Amino acid sequence: MSMDDHNNIVKLRGHVTGLPVERELPSGDLIVSFRLTVPRSKDKRTVSKQLVDTFDCTAWTARTRKAALRLTERQQVVVEGALRRRFQRQQGSPMSYVSVEVDTCKPVDSLH
Repeated sequence: MSMDDHNNIVKLRGHVTGLPVERELPSGDLIVSFRLTVPRSKDKRTVSKQLVDTFDCTAWTARTRKAALRLTERQQVVVEGALRRRFQRQQGSPMSYVSVEVDTCKPVDSLH
């Protein structure tokens, strides 16, 4: 396996929960964040009773921010991007979380 075989690419199909939110970071960068709920497969190997996974998604470019701001609550979408581990301090303690850095987000009905 070569280094070219290692990719950080995700594609998720799910429902937007809540409305996308635009905000300005301390750096001055604008981002749009939204949450995506994705049903879990009914794989018998999974012991969890959890039915969905929820992912925080962040759009950074002007194109993806514009697309994300058009999303509506409960809309079914396909999101493509990369997983990013982020670090921040919360109540003085360091913490990390994983989010999806959005490359594209498209309503499912526009894919047909």
